[in-house]
Amino acid sequence: MAPALVNVAVRLRWWTVVFWLLAAAGSTVFLPSLGSVIKNDNVAFLPSNAPSIVAASLASPFLSPNAPTGILVASRPAQALTSTDEQTIEHIEKEIRAVPSVTSVADGAFSADDQAFVADVDFAERTAGGGSAAKSAVADIRATFAAAEKTGLTFNLTGSLPILVDQQAAAAHAQNKTLVISVVLILALLIVAFRAVLAPLVALLPPALALAIASPVIAESTKLGVEISSLLQLLLTALVLGAGTDYGLFLMFRYRENLGRGFEPDDAIVAAGSKVGTSVTFSALTVIAALMSLLLASFGLYRGVGPGLAIGVAVVLLVELTFFPALLSIVGPRVFWPSVPRRGTGQSGAWGRVAGRISSHPVPALFAGVAFLGGLSVFLLDYAPSGFNPGSAIPGSDSGNGELVLEAHYGEVPSSATDVVFRFGSSVWSHPGVLEVAENELWETGQFSSITGALDPNGTPLPPIALASVYRQLGPPESLSAFTQSVTRVPPSLYDAYRASAQFIDSDGRTVLYRTSLTSGSPGSTAALQAIPAVRDSVSQVAADIRAQKWGVAGQAPGAADVSSISGEDVVKIVPVVVLALVLLLALVLRSVVSPLYLVASVVLSYMASLGLAVLIFVTFGHQLGVNFTLPFFMFIFIMALGEDYNILVMTRIREEAASLPLRKAVSQALSTTGTTVTTAGLILAGTFGVLALIASGQVRQIGTGLALGILLDTFLVRTLLVPSTTVLLGRWNWWPFASWHKNDEPDDTREDTRIRATTPIR
Repeated sequence: MAPALVNVAVRLRWWTVVFWLLAAAGSTVFLPSLGSVIKNDNVAFLPSNAPSIVAASLASPFLSPNAPTGILVASRPAQALTSTDEQTIEHIEKEIRAVPSVTSVADGAFSADDQAFVADVDFAERTAGGGSAAKSAVADIRATFAAAEKTGLTFNLTGSLPILVDQQAAAAHAQNKTLVISVVLILALLIVAFRAVLAPLVALLPPALALAIASPVIAESTKLGVEISSLLQLLLTALVLGAGTDYGLFLMFRYRENLGRGFEPDDAIVAAGSKVGTSVTFSALTVIAALMSLLLASFGLYRGVGPGLAIGVAVVLLVELTFFPALLSIVGPRVFWPSVPRRGTGQSGAWGRVAGRISSHPVPALFAGVAFLGGLSVFLLDYAPSGFNPGSAIPGSDSGNGELVLEAHYGEVPSSATDVVFRFGSSVWSHPGVLEVAENELWETGQFSSITGALDPNGTPLPPIALASVYRQLGPPESLSAFTQSVTRVPPSLYDAYRASAQFIDSDGRTVLYRTSLTSGSPGSTAALQAIPAVRDSVSQVAADIRAQKWGVAGQAPGAADVSSISGEDVVKIVPVVVLALVLLLALVLRSVVSPLYLVASVVLSYMASLGLAVLIFVTFGHQLGVNFTLPFFMFIFIMALGEDYNILVMTRIREEAASLPLRKAVSQALSTTGTTVTTAGLILAGTFGVLALIASGQVRQIGTGLALGILLDTFLVRTLLVPSTTVLLGRWNWWPFASWHKNDEPDDTREDTRIRATTPIR
């Protein structure tokens, strides 16, 4: 199929180019942007039966985790708010209510020091998930702050939707930086590889076009249930540009080789497609198969990243097999100017000499490669998963500044606190003493360094007797106004504290929430993640003592614990599927049962070594408590799939050469002719992932570093030492049971002739 596509694309070159340019323009105009549909909270990808999600649902009267909401924060640094400030705040609230996408603005409470005030903002359903509507609404609200802030008041808009909008803006900025730096890096490497002016541009244009098409197509796939994260947004740029350029390189190097053999330009392209096109197709299929296996995952982040990136690779494959040959046909041999491919014998070059030594001494080469990779794998003994900081506000953003104000004046804010929630069979207003019992028992567990609840809602103590008394006088706290005391005999401080208790007691009085800090550390820390099982056991015992019908622990640390646990289960479930899929695809393309086994084993060893090297960098030398929980999983998927790309290219070339040469010479010849291609492709792919390590932080930096290291190890060790030496040692068994070239597979005794006939003088 691949050769046929290349042939048609060359014959209909102009129509092919026009079709893809129109496809890029149409997808950009008529489909949504990728940045408008991302989720940035790892916990948002958990299944509905995860304990932290069940707890968040139980606490939904207080948290509203899935609703498009925000928090208006007004503050005056180091000074109490005045009556004039209250009027200004009321005016701002009125202006916010007039914003088209805002459905309501409800007064919250003054802080205990009277220096801050909060109000809850509800947004229309169309703003859910971010996107242009949410971006516009948040911008309109923030535009109302300018005039009021001239009085010395400070306003911030934070909460779930504003944080998401700021995250999406940051993700789009990071993607743009990734794109620019990756393009510069790829162009530099291509210039070195081809020593030509047009070749780098022609090689880079197809993956850039594929990225422009794939991004909106993936965004559109969310309508089918695909979940998109900012991690996918960054990985897509690196994968499409890296893999797309690799596939183009495989075809372009073979095209140049064919020109050097005397082919006519269009015939050289078609011949390259007939030889390399199948290899490129199966290379892409290995990546797609590995990514699609993520549909078996329970963790939604993996399910979204898998199909989303698979769509990107599929688009790249189609573009490289059609648009790229058509473009190459239009440009012709001028693509290699100022160098001109000439027919000749040439010398084997550096790769030929390396290949000759490895073919002549396969045992030492194999031993050296296994020993080195095995030594790096030893560092896996220090492996430990780390915590993460899901859904956190971007530092320095308006929502991030708002979170800091909330933390300074109200203690733990909803986005960073660990929430303990109980559901009772009857209203606690009839027996408020249970609130004190629950809080005391939570303190006694030793799991919490701070606890805030209905008895201390804003920093002002509110004993159970006082709470019940004010309830009888004023009714439910959520119905009271922040600025007008309806009953003058209730002291202002008690009135404000009682109003604030609505954050901790549901309107029916049956659901009670305690906002806590963990003794183990910050909610995003590894220690907090590891402490959650003990925290849940302690809360379970408290729930039994106070006769609560339901209970739960929600927040970052519980979510991280669930993500880590479910992610680990997904690894166990998906790894065998990926290995089996790759073995079957390799068996199909190589028509062998034996070769796929050691090819997959070599990449598994490469994966273990690269993960061990990542542990060495981040844990042993970097003194971090662990590596991000997603790193082992994504490294396995990408290194296994992308590593087999190069295996397929090298092994299909070895099989091709073995049709006319003894195996030892066929291996040397194949490595000599593919060495530059694989090296350049590996550097480009590793470089695009390495860009993530430079511009990103946290889990993205670790993933980028791990993938870049894994690809480099695979390029320069697995493909250089392990695969060729094993192939030589196995001889005819490489092709079992289809030993088509068994006569040529016999070891030859002409080891002194290790120089290889070059197929092209161009290096």
